[in-house]
Amino acid sequence: MAEAQARPAGKGDGLLWQSVAALVALVILCGLGTWQVQRLHWKEALIARVSAGLKADPVPAPGPQDWPTLDVAAREYQPVTVTGRFDNRHEIHVIYTLTRPKGPVGGPGFFVMTPLETSEGWTVYVNRGFVPAAKADPATRPEGQVEGQTTVVGPLRQPGDRSWFMPADNAAKNQWFSRDPMLYADAQGLPRAHVAPYIIDERFDPARPGGLPQGGETVVSFPNNHLGYAITWYGLAFSLAMVFVPYLVRRLGERRAEKRAQA
Repeated sequence: MAEAQARPAGKGDGLLWQSVAALVALVILCGLGTWQVQRLHWKEALIARVSAGLKADPVPAPGPQDWPTLDVAAREYQPVTVTGRFDNRHEIHVIYTLTRPKGPVGGPGFFVMTPLETSEGWTVYVNRGFVPAAKADPATRPEGQVEGQTTVVGPLRQPGDRSWFMPADNAAKNQWFSRDPMLYADAQGLPRAHVAPYIIDERFDPARPGGLPQGGETVVSFPNNHLGYAITWYGLAFSLAMVFVPYLVRRLGERRAEKRAQA
């Protein structure tokens, strides 16, 4: 008889652990929802900062005296200006498929990264814009090979490594996925100490002859799905509560009924 009376207590112990597990899961789900809300505020602030920066007046591009303390990530998308001469012999071709072109040309092709030898003696790689695959050879677009001193204006961009699933860069064929001026400098025999640790995306200039490379194709994309994620996590927490609370109430009612029956 004593063993029979002890069984409800065992059931109660199981209900306790179920309640603890449900509470832990509820806390985790609510925590994930709150984290996504925080990420949402951060992303909105980032978008606002970048949008404001792109519309700002350009400032001189950071020179060698600034590089040791330069926070490229914090300065990304800030419009800068620099004057020098393009070294068109050493343009770099970065493989890219332009699906939403701002200009008339898109599809498979390359972004053309050309070293600009500045008036101060240092070099910065400039993303001059997009060319279709059929126009990769500079000889097919001679009008766009700007000679002589020129001024470049555009947003500062931080280097970017190729994704892990992309093929390796092929310097011999001038086919790259990485956007790293130091890698370009190494491949072309330029001293790293004289090469800027960032890239400038040249703005579209309708006065440039030939139309290629097609400038102004800076991709500014910040996926902002955090609100949806937050709603999902909070929704799961709410669903858990709506399922477990009635279950808990029913089980506690069964325990009270068992105790009355045993009395």
